[in-house]
Amino acid sequence: MANKIPRVPVREQDPKVRATNFDEVCYGYNKEEALLEASRCLNCKNPRCMTACPVGLQIPRFIAELAQGNIAGAAAVIAEDSSLPAVCGRVCPQETQCEGSCVLGVKGEPVAIGKLERFVADYPRMGDATGSASGPVRDSEYPAIPLEGVQGVKGSVRTNKRVAIVGSGPAGLACASDLAKWGYDVTIFEALHKAGGVLEYGIPEFRLPKDKVLKHEIEAVRALGVKIETNVIIGRTVTIDSLMDQEGFKAVFIGTGAGLPKFMGIPGENYNGVFSANEFLTRNNLMKAWREDYLTPIHAGKKVCVVGGGNVAMDAARTALRLGAEVHIVYRRTEAELPARKEEVHHAIEEGIIFDMLTNPVEVIGDERGWVKALKCVKMELGEPDESGRRSPVPVEGSEFEIPTETVIMALGTSPNPLISKTTKGLEVNRRGCLVATEEGATTRPGVFAGGDAVTGAATVILAMGAGRTAAKAIDAYLKQN
Repeated sequence: MANKIPRVPVREQDPKVRATNFDEVCYGYNKEEALLEASRCLNCKNPRCMTACPVGLQIPRFIAELAQGNIAGAAAVIAEDSSLPAVCGRVCPQETQCEGSCVLGVKGEPVAIGKLERFVADYPRMGDATGSASGPVRDSEYPAIPLEGVQGVKGSVRTNKRVAIVGSGPAGLACASDLAKWGYDVTIFEALHKAGGVLEYGIPEFRLPKDKVLKHEIEAVRALGVKIETNVIIGRTVTIDSLMDQEGFKAVFIGTGAGLPKFMGIPGENYNGVFSANEFLTRNNLMKAWREDYLTPIHAGKKVCVVGGGNVAMDAARTALRLGAEVHIVYRRTEAELPARKEEVHHAIEEGIIFDMLTNPVEVIGDERGWVKALKCVKMELGEPDESGRRSPVPVEGSEFEIPTETVIMALGTSPNPLISKTTKGLEVNRRGCLVATEEGATTRPGVFAGGDAVTGAATVILAMGAGRTAAKAIDAYLKQN
């Protein structure tokens, strides 16, 4: 029986080797491995994996095509619902979503849905160097998927109704893709010099290669007819009002994410050597500070403390490690409460990251030159559960101690940038600075929609994509009525 086949393991770089480079950690499946893993799927009549997927990917269908060796057919099924399969296959928390709901996972290991999605997306670019046993793929083996072959795509049927997408992150790309498939004239406006949003500036190269993976996903969105304008700051370069009143856009989607970093508010946070994780990762990812042929400055030093326990903290810590530092993750709860993906925590431990659990910073200590020299902390113990259900950390009296360090990176979460809300009349925000929007994505300003981290606060790539797709349906309905 299919469910008796053990889950096919994924090959990875040796931890000691990968800790010194920025090459991708996971090699992914080759063709034989992918087909074997696909054969484990039970093709359930009521697939819980689909229900758990924020973008509604038709998982049993694409895996069934893959199991039969029809990789192009599997890609066509995925393309109906996802514009970023190679990205999602790498960075989505499948263990708490699709794979977490897989029937096989009740008594054993779930189907490796994420790794299979990644394989299908990567297949046209695979060769011997990436572990493919079948060698480079020829065009005749993997023909381009015509737009008309994707459900919901009208092909050459277009409309003169223009839609502006603010932000080229996962929410914006997903919204733009669906609207373009339905025939709308879509333009994405990106503040930075490269498209991709958090996918470009926030996720390290060793988890999401930019030129080998992200670039191709974005080009696939462009191929749908989506225009992308970079270096345009909505709220400064142009405003929402000017887009709608002067440039003729009939609807606007705001998918600007949550890029405003949070700090602890403890003494010494203004010393040289204290960074937000956003700045540290942006310098390294978007501005290629890790490469010797780029002149972008970045400071890590010999010892680094990363404060926080989420995926961003893991990314910052593993990046600093690869820049040559001894790295400590300082987290006020235990490893069991770490919000980061288990896979990322596992990789960090393998690579030599030091975890200081039940530890909370109380002060950044600097030297006479104004540079960080230590992080003063206090030991914690877990008390009663807080509002999130996790046990609240309580300081242990008299337990203060110092961790010598040259750099402190604060990875404590982010909130939306207030620029657009402050420059757009009728656009309401809540007490956390997030845009107020309905479940369908409609804001308090007619014709303006929003989704992703700009509405919910910092969340996952796949949740942002789901919000972008939901808003696209609402925009379509709005434009048909107006």
